[in-house]
Amino acid sequence: MGYVGSDLWQLRQLVGHRMLALPGAQILVLDGERALFQRRVDSGLWEIPAGSCEPESTFRSTAVAELREETSLIVRESDLEPFASLSDPGVHTLEYPNGDRVHAFAMCFVVRRWSGELRAEDEEVVEFVWSPLDRPPSPTHRPTVEVIRLFRAFQKAGAFQAA
Repeated sequence: MGYVGSDLWQLRQLVGHRMLALPGAQILVLDGERALFQRRVDSGLWEIPAGSCEPESTFRSTAVAELREETSLIVRESDLEPFASLSDPGVHTLEYPNGDRVHAFAMCFVVRRWSGELRAEDEEVVEFVWSPLDRPPSPTHRPTVEVIRLFRAFQKAGAFQAA
């Protein structure tokens, strides 16, 4: 769907730029040890696919929808493995170029199976790159750096992580 017309866009018409608490999903797409990164149109930063929930959605359905919207990749909800939640306001408070501010609460998923061909969503994504997790492209969006750290901790501990 994109931002214009989304539930968040409609809410912003009422509340302006004030800070909002916003649930969403982050999706770590892995091909072996390489992860999919995308460069944002608005900031030029590299990040993993992510997005906010719409009413009546779940974290899983949000992850599926955002991945398809931003990359054209298709995944099944059952192929999404939750590994962490990210809610630390010191890391996941975002201010967009237009002045909108959100404190994001994200469920983080890893996915290793998908179908489709990569195609950037013009309004949000400039380009894609596959990079090793220990060498993400630079400059990397701070929440993405934290999601990678949480994923490494998940791999080491074998347990869900929360930050």
